[in-house]
Amino acid sequence: MLSTIFAAIAAQSDTLAQVTDSIASTAAATTPADQELSVWSLCLKGGIIMIPLAILSIISIYILIERYLAITAAAKEDNTFMKRIKDYIHDGEIESAMKLCRRTDTPYSRLIMKGISRIGRPMNDVLVAIENVGNMEVSALAKGFTWLATTASGAPMIGFLGTVTGMVKAFFSLASAGTAANVSVLAGGIYEALVTTVAGLVVGIIALFAYNFLVSRLNKVMKQLEAKTMEFMDLLNEPVK
Repeated sequence: MLSTIFAAIAAQSDTLAQVTDSIASTAAATTPADQELSVWSLCLKGGIIMIPLAILSIISIYILIERYLAITAAAKEDNTFMKRIKDYIHDGEIESAMKLCRRTDTPYSRLIMKGISRIGRPMNDVLVAIENVGNMEVSALAKGFTWLATTASGAPMIGFLGTVTGMVKAFFSLASAGTAANVSVLAGGIYEALVTTVAGLVVGIIALFAYNFLVSRLNKVMKQLEAKTMEFMDLLNEPVK
């Protein structure tokens, strides 16, 4: 009797082991390597909304690089420039001072050149002329900043729009499935819909950091222009020796 019971238990143990092995092999078979997510596959799952987001990211990166190079070139300073301008003006060599400004070809040199061209007029007129040139120079250097600011705020909204439309499609698919509906149908649609929100946030963050970085660089140029303006006005107010 006992031998029969032990034999039945052993047989059940063998059966349980076979079932366990079968479940493990089935689980391994149902977890293929192609379920791993990649950036490219996620971008494809984002749908048509990913196209404007990609365009916005490319334009933002281009503006960041192009404006950085332009502002960096504008910020270069010749430490002997104002000394030579002062010597030329004191010696009455106005044309030589104008030629030096043209050769230097920087925002502050164009600023000073405008001031030199107004020598002899009231000081207030000279200052207004210099300030006008400075405003135009700053405006030229800030070209594209509006685009970055708009992208920083608009890209996340575009991504959220893609998520909302994707959620609508996901719930529509779930409703259309009827009795065959399951969690995988809804989960698949939701994670695909959330891709556009992630993409929108990434593009928006890039544009925001690019905007703030360029503004900080431009502020340094503005301070440089203000310093050159004050130095030139002081030069004009110096008593003639």
